[in-house]
Amino acid sequence: MNNEEKIPLFSSNGYGDVDQGNDNSSSESSGSFRVPFYGTVTSSQFGIPLRPIPVEERITYSWNSINVFADTATAESRNFCLCCCSNGEYENLQKKHLVKNVNGVARPGELLAILGSSGAGKTTLLNALTFRSSKNISVTGTRCVNGNPVHSTALTSISAYVQQADMFIGTLTVREHLTFQALVRMDRHLKYDQRIARVEEVISEMSLNKCENTCIGVPGRLKGLSGGEQKRLSFASEMLTNPSLMFCDEPTSGLDSFMALNVVQILKQMAHTGKTVICTIHQPSSELYAMFDKLLLMAEGRIAFLGTPEEADIFFRELDAPCPKNYNPADYFIQLLAIVPDNEESCRHAVNMICDKYERSLTGMEVTLESSTKVGDFLKNTETELWLNGTSNGRKSPYKASWCAQFRAVLWRSWLSILKEPLLVRVRLLQTILVSLILGSIYYGQVVNQDGVMNINGVLFIFLTNLTFQNVFAVINVFSAELPLFLREHKNGMYRTDVYFLGKTIAEIPFFVFLPLVFISICYFLIGLNSEMPRFFVACGIVVLVANAATSFGYLISCLSSSVSMALSIGPPLIMPFLLFGGFFLNIDSIPIYFEWLSYFSWFKYGNEALLINQWQNMTDIQCDENSRNCPRNGHVVLEMYNFKEDDFFLDIYAMVGLILFFRLAAFFVLLRRTYKDQ
Repeated sequence: MNNEEKIPLFSSNGYGDVDQGNDNSSSESSGSFRVPFYGTVTSSQFGIPLRPIPVEERITYSWNSINVFADTATAESRNFCLCCCSNGEYENLQKKHLVKNVNGVARPGELLAILGSSGAGKTTLLNALTFRSSKNISVTGTRCVNGNPVHSTALTSISAYVQQADMFIGTLTVREHLTFQALVRMDRHLKYDQRIARVEEVISEMSLNKCENTCIGVPGRLKGLSGGEQKRLSFASEMLTNPSLMFCDEPTSGLDSFMALNVVQILKQMAHTGKTVICTIHQPSSELYAMFDKLLLMAEGRIAFLGTPEEADIFFRELDAPCPKNYNPADYFIQLLAIVPDNEESCRHAVNMICDKYERSLTGMEVTLESSTKVGDFLKNTETELWLNGTSNGRKSPYKASWCAQFRAVLWRSWLSILKEPLLVRVRLLQTILVSLILGSIYYGQVVNQDGVMNINGVLFIFLTNLTFQNVFAVINVFSAELPLFLREHKNGMYRTDVYFLGKTIAEIPFFVFLPLVFISICYFLIGLNSEMPRFFVACGIVVLVANAATSFGYLISCLSSSVSMALSIGPPLIMPFLLFGGFFLNIDSIPIYFEWLSYFSWFKYGNEALLINQWQNMTDIQCDENSRNCPRNGHVVLEMYNFKEDDFFLDIYAMVGLILFFRLAAFFVLLRRTYKDQ
């Protein structure tokens, strides 16, 4: 080859000179280096053999002319450039080219590893191939399954995606987690016994038998599975449906060398069953490198090479850049294609030369031809099109389970997670009992006189305040904390947004009925409130409504917040106006007219009025001194002091029920909007 086409080696990247040998050296000394892998990938390593993919369901996944652009312009820069820049400058400002005209093919039975330095575009390409790019990312190009152009819904139904970060409900056991996955991810025609049998099979396949009844764990709070076991559990979750196509984003990150080897062995075994496996991987060891069937080397958003490791050795040896003897080829390729600070121009020149050489090579042209000529050919096969898309127009529901099956599964998981959460059950029960005893001891044995009226009115409002803050902060982190997990599972087609919201909220209703009843039952008679039994039961119903109205408002705050810390920060300021409009600190007739509309959303107002009416209605035996002018003579006078009316009692009850429904509907629509916003 010409001298100007020779590739600068480590010296150009700032790593120093390396003795490459001479042109007459043997293939071993010239850089054709494969580290022998002494382990064997056998089914005994994973318990039982993995289920093979039928030949008619195997997938060749190809992509042609994939380009990815990121919108990096700020609002200020857009406005400035729209006024002062040309159209070309505005487009350059708007878009950053991340992945550039990438073609590729992944075949059944192959483990394709995407390698490259940080910033090379590995994860960006994988997100584009799986239709998981973020909102500010635009993707062009064609993605095909067996030559048939595929959309996101169809691809989700036939593929699995193991993401880099493992997300679970930490209080569930391995078996409970997999059972839930089986209920919502497997085909709806399968019976429950068949799903459980598949769970048992996957537990054995992934060697999770020893930890099947162990809690997954919550970092810093609940000890559970190790990092390697969590990664195997992630694979097990995706293996339940036995997908023909698997994507993995850096599955070995954060694992030691032994666990990383174990994970790649799992991927290799999956490929042996006929699956098409595509993964990005960061700095694989020589043992891992020896297990890859195909390599896709990326640099600066372009493909530097796609082929077998042996073909990679030959390709770079022809460029006079062979891998040194006894050197890890993965490390060598990553370093060769890296952009080193203070030497960017030389590195980019070398990278562009390699990428251009690959595009003109026989291997590169074959990949380009195969990924492009297949587009549309497979559309003639009606049976396969129906298998892929489900209907002739290509629109198929992404959900495997029916609405009722999804709801039962989500409700079951939510109920389990609550029962296994000690802070939610024990601490809140203890808190409820302790606060009620404190209030009962402080206000013990109130006499119905002038002072007693003031004390009773005060403690009734304390009931509302305690129930509000206790219940709002009990649920304020429900949706904000689980939002990443919910979005991931929703995108995987596991359940609908309304199913998740209903399941989470309905599972918690028993606690928001039981705890207020415990609270009022302890302190009601200790304080000496209206002793008529019907009045006690009415008070129980009122505090349950107040607790659930506050809980519904807490759900709304949780859905509005992007994080738990944000929810905790905005919660108290949003509650304070409703508290002031409750009629205790500010007479309802004194509310400014421009805030009057806001008072209609205050459960403090309706709850306070209902409790006072229940306490003082038809009461005529208030003890007053003869010389006292300000002492209320009967219950009607007490209510008039707050501008409350006995006739508004049922209106208050209906209003609290309406607030419960309104706040929960608002929370649901906020969550639904966030779901579509993050897709």
